[in-house]
Amino acid sequence: MEIEIKTPRLTLKPLGPAYLETVHQYAGDPENAKYMRDLPSEKKEDTLRFLTRVAKEWEKAEKAQDLNACAYYEFAVLWEGRHAAAISLYPDETRETAELGWITNKAYWGHGIAFEAVQAVLRFAADELHIHRFIAHCDTENTASFRFMEKLGMTRIAEYGGRHNKGSDEERREYEYELKI
Repeated sequence: MEIEIKTPRLTLKPLGPAYLETVHQYAGDPENAKYMRDLPSEKKEDTLRFLTRVAKEWEKAEKAQDLNACAYYEFAVLWEGRHAAAISLYPDETRETAELGWITNKAYWGHGIAFEAVQAVLRFAADELHIHRFIAHCDTENTASFRFMEKLGMTRIAEYGGRHNKGSDEERREYEYELKI
């Protein structure tokens, strides 16, 4: 089972250890990961552990020949053959709602890569997984992220306290957004 999503400019493939260098480049960069809960990744070994876990998840779909065998989906986003970003999709237990996430290497900011990739993952989720409700979260100070969600057509539905970003010692606030398609 070949898992690949194509758009006019991008190719999305299962994320895994083959992308260690490029993932660690953006995941280990404090500026790139400033508002992320679980990043920056300080050690390459931590990045490799994450990528190995992700690859094992994709292997479940391969073995079962069923995309629904995965508990979650992490995609590498390739632009002009270069790994520029990652998009994640984490369905809930009912598989009726999924949480979206994304990160773009700062070297590729401003090219519309994440927007195009997220739209492709939304279509994949609706068409292949029959998921039609999506949520996403961001730090309330991450203006670029919440504007991005609004550009996607998402609506802010909540604001919470208690967020802890790995790159910050202070308790943060976060927004929750929703999209139904």
